[in-house]
Amino acid sequence: MVREGFSVLLNAMPDIEVVGEAVNGREAVSRVRELSPDVVLMDIRMPELNGIDATREIVAADGGAKVLVLTTFDLDEYVYQALRAGASGFLLKDASARQLAEGVRIVASGEALLAPSVTRRLITEFSKLAAEPRVPAVTQAAYGELTERETEVLVLIAQGLSNAEIASRLVVAESTIKTHVSRVLVKLGLRDRTQAAVFAYEARLVTPT
Repeated sequence: MVREGFSVLLNAMPDIEVVGEAVNGREAVSRVRELSPDVVLMDIRMPELNGIDATREIVAADGGAKVLVLTTFDLDEYVYQALRAGASGFLLKDASARQLAEGVRIVASGEALLAPSVTRRLITEFSKLAAEPRVPAVTQAAYGELTERETEVLVLIAQGLSNAEIASRLVVAESTIKTHVSRVLVKLGLRDRTQAAVFAYEARLVTPT
């Protein structure tokens, strides 16, 4: 019922089309491979294959689909695991139709973190649990290739700022920030801004408060 309800709400939007549904994680991976959607709304607790493992498989397939995780609680530990697995953001299941549609659009565009204040709080909370940085050695080496300005932009991404907000903070053109963001993602081998934020927290570039 919930899944069908989401489909109805999203299909009612003029710029969004629901191309498929899945009843479990294994089917979700198969359907993504078959349909090549732009965005996947992913539940975490599912039979056969949970949302975390399904997200990991979808991202590893590198088909371009971005995963938006649906959760009941905004501090669900599984959401953090999903973000580390490659999810582009998350949304609470009690979100309004407008919030749901806007969340899909934001994740599809890749321009900003979804619900940055909540995402930032979740990342901050769970990054406290790690005694040591969990960033792979290869990525740590890539971090050293970032310029001072690129590092500054990475930190601001982790703080939840949009490109426009970062541009205002650094007093440069928004197009310049987009270029910096692209270079940061390429140098660190990251998929999107959400992974960049997770990286920044786990590498201790941003101190949890």
